[in-house]
This record gives sequence, structure tokens and C-alpha cells, in this order.
Amino acid sequence: MTDTPSSVPPTRRIASVQARRVWDSRGRPTVEVEVATAAGARGRAIAPAGASTGSGEAVDLRDGGVAFGGHDVRRAIAGIDASIAPALVGRDVSAQAELDAMLVALDGTHDRSRLGGNALVATSMALAHAAAASAGRPLWAWLAGDAPAMLPLPEIQIFGGGAHAGGRLDLQDFMVVAVGADDWRTALDWTAEVYRAAGRLLADAGRLQGVADEGGFWPAFDDNEQALTMLTRAIEAAGLRPGEDVAISLDIAASNFGRGGRYRMARADGRPRELESGELAELLLGWLRRYPVVSIEDPLAEDDLAGLAAFTAAAGPRVQVVLDDAVVTSASRIRAHAAAGAGNTALIKPNQAGTLTESLAALEASRALGWDAIVSARSGETEDTTIVHLAVGWGVRQLKVGSFARSERMAKWNEGLRIGESLSEGFALPPRSAFPWG
Repeated sequence: MTDTPSSVPPTRRIASVQARRVWDSRGRPTVEVEVATAAGARGRAIAPAGASTGSGEAVDLRDGGVAFGGHDVRRAIAGIDASIAPALVGRDVSAQAELDAMLVALDGTHDRSRLGGNALVATSMALAHAAAASAGRPLWAWLAGDAPAMLPLPEIQIFGGGAHAGGRLDLQDFMVVAVGADDWRTALDWTAEVYRAAGRLLADAGRLQGVADEGGFWPAFDDNEQALTMLTRAIEAAGLRPGEDVAISLDIAASNFGRGGRYRMARADGRPRELESGELAELLLGWLRRYPVVSIEDPLAEDDLAGLAAFTAAAGPRVQVVLDDAVVTSASRIRAHAAAGAGNTALIKPNQAGTLTESLAALEASRALGWDAIVSARSGETEDTTIVHLAVGWGVRQLKVGSFARSERMAKWNEGLRIGESLSEGFALPPRSAFPWG
């Protein structure tokens, strides 16, 4: 990088990088970074955190010890102040790829563990916001450039399980996708009605335990399939057609209960069972046949490549087989799994990679292979709405945020409503034909 402070105009010259310790939706400390240019443009962003994490994703730098269960981030804040801020001041805020490469080099580890993936992603996103502000544009428009932009199809949790709900269900997310909705507002309206109907049905059945990490209901079912039956009933109770208006999307998060091709489920059929890879696959394929499921994430564990490939082939091209833990927003991992025939859709979570440039590389790799992609939030979220702008600006057709409750989730759905007012396509969603189930 050859920029010197005198060669960069004030509108784009980074004048300050400030880190602060803020709080996420689980009441844990996290990292916020604010970047300002010499002309006064500002951008800020907050790092999210996951509960269910892939082994290859960027590592959050936490303090350890007793305070806040070891989750404090004072070391990450100190690293930004001592290493990142001095390196960025004076640079061109619009040079995202170069600045992200500098962040990676400053960290110097393969897993971002020296400075922390949380420090890097908050800085990278704040740089993007500041660059957009310096150009007088919202982030989505800055990222889209001259390309047309459209709102993504929402994927929204109704029931939470797995690591998000104390393991009450083996599966992590029971979600809905408004496959029949033509626009963002209708998709949210329908989801709100399904969410309300699901809560009422759970309460009437004495199955409502509370609310899970991402805002979905925490149900007390005896086995996993009862949740699928109840979710289908909730769609119908909302006056909608299962599979036609609203379909089901599942996140199995199988790495949480499986390793080495063996899967220990607490509620496979109402009792604890250990299943082999093929047995779990057959269980899930049976659900695909009996319920209006159009998308299934992490159906087998990240170390079960052969199982993932066999499941993808058996599920067929009309089902989204989404990989998260196995590919962790990594272009090289996406290419390796595609070569093995495992999966057909990549989940894109910027904090898994550490920077926006690496996240975009993963997205571009998935597209080059003919895969689809979903931009996703994490279970530990905040009021930050960056991922909505990324989905719109990068032209990603789907967005997964969590449920239709809790302000850290609703901030993102509401941001989509604001963005839609400025789009040439308005609130329109990608046509049904753009998706495998179309």
C-alpha cells in the first residue's frame, strides 16, 4: 500500500478509529468500531457472536477468567487501539480490499486469534460504512454500484432448539420461508401471522417453555418431528398454504451432536438414540417427503463429507442443502465441498471469515460454482444492521436473521423496509423461479 496521508483527499482519509466495548443480545460484551474521515464522514459496526460454531471459523478474542464467564473483550479492544488504529489512520477508507488485507496481515494467524475475528470484522464493516458515508450513499448502494439491487427473501425462525435452546430439541432452527410472497412486506406479514399462530398453538398445548436465543419459541416437544407437525399446523392456522405460500426451512446443526459419522440424538423418535450417518440422512429425507421443507442446513456434521455428498444427491436439485459449519464463509472450503458434491448453497457470515473482502470472495466462489448463498446473522446479535445492506448490495437472494421477535432481530427486518423505499424494484423479492423449489 502506497498511500500517504497527504495523498488521500480529506473526504476519504481516515482520521480516527475508535473501539468501544458494547453488549450483545445475550448480555455479553462485544466489540464496536467507529471510523471517521478527515471530512467528518463516519461509519460504525458491531461484531456478532455465534453459539454454534464451525471449527474453521475466525476466533473471537475473549479475555477468559471469571468476569462475564470469560467472555469479556478488553484484549480485543486493546488490540484495535494499539495495532489496528495506528495502521489505518491516514489511509484511503474506500480501499476496502487493501485495508482488509492489512487487517489480516496485522493479525498474522490463520484463525484471526491474535487480534481476534471480532476485532477484525467490526473494523472491516465500520470501514465499509465510513466509505459509503464519505460518498454520500447508504452502504447497500455503495456496494451495489451500478448494479440493480433487490431485497432478499427472508428466512425466519419460529422454533429454536439445539445450542440456542438448551438442547431441548436436537435440531437448532425450525424456520419459515414465504415462498409465495411477491414482496418483502408480504413476507413479513405472513411470517408475523405464522409466529403468532405458533405461539398460540404451543400455549394451548402446554408446550411453550419460553423464547430461545434468536427470538423463536422454545418448545417442550417429546421428539423433533412434533415440531415439524406443529409448524405445519401454525402455517395453516395463519390462513396460509404449507409449501405454496409458506414453506419450512431447517437448520439441523448436526455438528453439535455428531462426530465421526455417529450422531447422538436425545429426541430422534422420543428417546435417546445413536444413529449412523446413513440413518440420520434417511430420517431427514423422510421429513422432506412428509413435510413442506424446501431448505435444510448442515444435515450432517462438518467432518462427514461423504455423508453430506450422499445426502445432497439423495435430496435432489429442488432442495437447498445449505452448508455452514463445513465451509465457514471460506472460498477454498466451498470449492472443496462443491468438488465432492456436498451441498449446493453456502451460508455467508462475515464474522466467520473476519473481513468483508474474504466474505465476498466466499460469495463469489459459490456463484462461480453454481451454488446459491444466504447471508446470515448469528445467535449473539445487536442492533447492527450491516448484514441487510450486504445482502442487498451484493445481490444475495436470501437473508437469515433469526426470529420475528426481539429488537436485535427486528432492527434488521425493519431496515429492509427502509431500504425498500429507495430501490427501483421497491419491495419486490426475487421471483420464485430463481430458487430451487420454484
